[in-house]
Amino acid sequence: MKAALKHIGFSLGVLFLWATVIAWFAGSDHAYAAEKDPAICQLSLFDPLQIVDNKRDISGVRLNLIYGVNEDVTGLDVGIANQTNGNGAGIKFGLFNYVGKDFKGATFGLVNINKGNYTGYQDGIVNYTEADFKGWQNGFVNVTKGGFTGFQSSWVYNQAGPLNGVQLSLINHTQALNGLQIGLININGAKEPFGFLPIVNWSF
Repeated sequence: MKAALKHIGFSLGVLFLWATVIAWFAGSDHAYAAEKDPAICQLSLFDPLQIVDNKRDISGVRLNLIYGVNEDVTGLDVGIANQTNGNGAGIKFGLFNYVGKDFKGATFGLVNINKGNYTGYQDGIVNYTEADFKGWQNGFVNVTKGGFTGFQSSWVYNQAGPLNGVQLSLINHTQALNGLQIGLININGAKEPFGFLPIVNWSF
């Protein structure tokens, strides 16, 4: 019991030390300097308790112990919750990943939300892209509101705007099909040549 309490106390002490260091940097003139050049490193406990101001870009490595926010982020982005309000490029690892504009690269998480165009690989339980997607989207539920070019695979449900490529899932739905759907339920909104077919649906 004493060993467990010591371990908890040590962990809390380390967390407090990190918070103190981040707060010192965040409160310094360097953190809020009106610099337009991207910072090469970001360390965040949660916004606004982070070394680099959330209005500044990051080009390098961003570590979000809980939750971090910046404008454009390029490079390696790791944390529990990673928020990029602008454009992103590189590799993201997190439970929750959000990009407000376009992204190029690879994203791994439980929930991945991209409001702009996406180019690359997206992997998660739930993947959502609001604009066009080019590449491979893989998860349990995939939704791309814009045009989709590439391979969309999931365990439960795929949804895409106009599709140029392949959908593989239990349920596949697209606004217009130029390619192949493989699943129990396959829906082609354009209904050319088939609006619905089980197992395999196609249009070329």
